Amino acid sequence: MIIKKADKIGLCFGIRRAMDIIDKVVSERGSVETLGAIAHNHHVVQSLADKGVRVAKNIDDIKGDTIVIASHGVSPQVLEELKARHLNIVDATCPFVHRPQLAARRLAESGFLVVIYGDASHAEVKGILCWANGKGIATLDTGTNKKLDPLPRRLGILSQTTQIPANFNKFVKKVIDAALSQDSELRIIDTICHDTRERQATTEKLAGRVDLMLIIGSRGSANTNRLAELCSGVTEVCFVESAGELKSYQFKGKQHVGITAGASTPEQTIDEVIAKLKTL
Repeated sequence: MIIKKADKIGLCFGIRRAMDIIDKVVSERGSVETLGAIAHNHHVVQSLADKGVRVAKNIDDIKGDTIVIASHGVSPQVLEELKARHLNIVDATCPFVHRPQLAARRLAESGFLVVIYGDASHAEVKGILCWANGKGIATLDTGTNKKLDPLPRRLGILSQTTQIPANFNKFVKKVIDAALSQDSELRIIDTICHDTRERQATTEKLAGRVDLMLIIGSRGSANTNRLAELCSGVTEVCFVESAGELKSYQFKGKQHVGITAGASTPEQTIDEVIAKLKTL
């Protein structure tokens, strides 16, 4: 069996940055809390817990006087409430997430309905919607979207940072086709993360050269699920969170196996999976 890793693999810039920020705070204070999990990966959460990092589920769950904002960011309203409680706020929001937050606010203030191509239940998207101050919607519908019927005159279109660029393009084209039939004004801002683009591109390229793609990461991770979605259209896919999920029958007859991982998957987990794969 030949095993090949994608060129872009391991923790992304935003997660690495957040963990570096947390490490600095822990070294100064001994322990700290994060508002929500710093990343959608239980291995990352556990490694931070071992260092003394506690996850606060919500504002009322905060026990101490210092709180770290997770990489997915929060709404302006949450930030104001944290300030009102006189907490020491350490913002670890990924810069690539903060960009669509600011874009949503600017568009809303300029009179545009903000349309986010993304999962409305995801923490990042919820936060971005709040920056639009009630003047936004989130959807993954690339067909005739009922939420945009009738089509507002002024539309500002953004994307969740971890979406597949080709799917975002299809969505935008659908909206443009509908808008051209009436007096509309559109602003389109591509807010897909640069790291996401590179990771998806190298993964899809590798998928075309192997018998099976092994996707490593949390099933609750949006960007990891997008990798699995991309690869499934090219080759067979095996999705695991840890080495313990590997089964020998999954690789029977596979001569070439590709490896990729979500942006919140630590290198240690990837190494453990590869080591286990070699024993099979």
